[in-house]
Amino acid sequence: MIFIRLILIVFVSSVITTLNAQNYSEKQKQLELQREKLQAEIKQINSLLFQNTAKEKNLISQTEDLSLKISVRMKLIATNNQQANILQNQINLNEREINNLSNELTILKDDYAKMIQNSYQSKSSKSRLMFLLSSEDFSQAYKRLQYLRQYSEYRTNQGNKIVEKAMTLKETNDILTNQRNKKNEIASDNKQIKKVLQNEQKSQEDIILSLKRKGISLALEIKKKQKRSATIDREIDRLIKEAIAESNKNKDPLSNEFNLTPELKKLSKNFVLNKGKLPWPVDKGIVIQGFGTQPHSIIKTAVIKSNGVTIATVKDANIRAVFDGEVMSILSFKGSNPTILIRHGNYISTYKNIGKVFVKKGDKILSKQVIGEAFTHPSSGKTTIQFGIFEGIKPINPKIWIYKM
Repeated sequence: MIFIRLILIVFVSSVITTLNAQNYSEKQKQLELQREKLQAEIKQINSLLFQNTAKEKNLISQTEDLSLKISVRMKLIATNNQQANILQNQINLNEREINNLSNELTILKDDYAKMIQNSYQSKSSKSRLMFLLSSEDFSQAYKRLQYLRQYSEYRTNQGNKIVEKAMTLKETNDILTNQRNKKNEIASDNKQIKKVLQNEQKSQEDIILSLKRKGISLALEIKKKQKRSATIDREIDRLIKEAIAESNKNKDPLSNEFNLTPELKKLSKNFVLNKGKLPWPVDKGIVIQGFGTQPHSIIKTAVIKSNGVTIATVKDANIRAVFDGEVMSILSFKGSNPTILIRHGNYISTYKNIGKVFVKKGDKILSKQVIGEAFTHPSSGKTTIQFGIFEGIKPINPKIWIYKM
């Protein structure tokens, strides 16, 4: 009874250990993918924002770029810490498993040794024969024969279990060694990342101090930038409302939705069907500012409102339409670069900060068609575009529409 209870305890413990190991393994895979993604993001940030060493970069732009890189690097440190914690939990589980396996192996070996000793003391085949011949009747002899066979099979199984358990123990030890090596590797990696992070934070502090010495208010510059952006956003809103009113002039001029022809309904439906699969507006880029209302990365009291996302890209990058449509308008303001609006039925995609425009109002556009060239700032050397998507007059987050944004 005690032996059966021991077997049940070992079995349940083994099942729990296996399930925990599977869960940890899945989390570990997810974190490793996240780690690789963040490392790739840092490489892109360095490539797109920190390669322009020949020019004197705008200090405000430089500190914002550093803030982005610091943010991603901190996420990488956090991911590494999570990985290290999971590895430590796996190490603890495997250490317990090794201890259990060692104990089980000892019990199996002791049990097997006793069986061999008993078999030797019973003088093997002669003793077994006497055991059978001393039966009182055929039925008892048959039962004794079955017992001897089962005993022989049990002994063979015990021998096999010892071999299997020894192999499992070795495999678990190998896994444990790999986990310890991986944890040490992550710890070493994190140490280097933290060192680089401290240098970047120090550089950012020096730049902010330099701005103060020059009498440049970062908060004021952010406010000016937001004001310019708000002017363009108001004009985009006005143009969309005018287009909606024009489409409803013979139906309901006060409607807030486009009155779509069958052709535009089909285009709009196809646009929706491609949600999450639309191509990026540039071939190579990284999002450096997200959608919606958010605190500024440095001046936390300053609020940034964005109707789209800002993408850093390579110099002279081609800007591509994300879907079939028609050029609805091309905006141009004094002190700002052109903005292209493309209509896709009830949806509109916007492309701001264009250096060169290759299309005109009314042009029919195909998906991935080049519509312009991104503007490169002469002092910072940074090339960016602001990309947005509207459903009617409502701005929506491009991240959920563009593939892996």
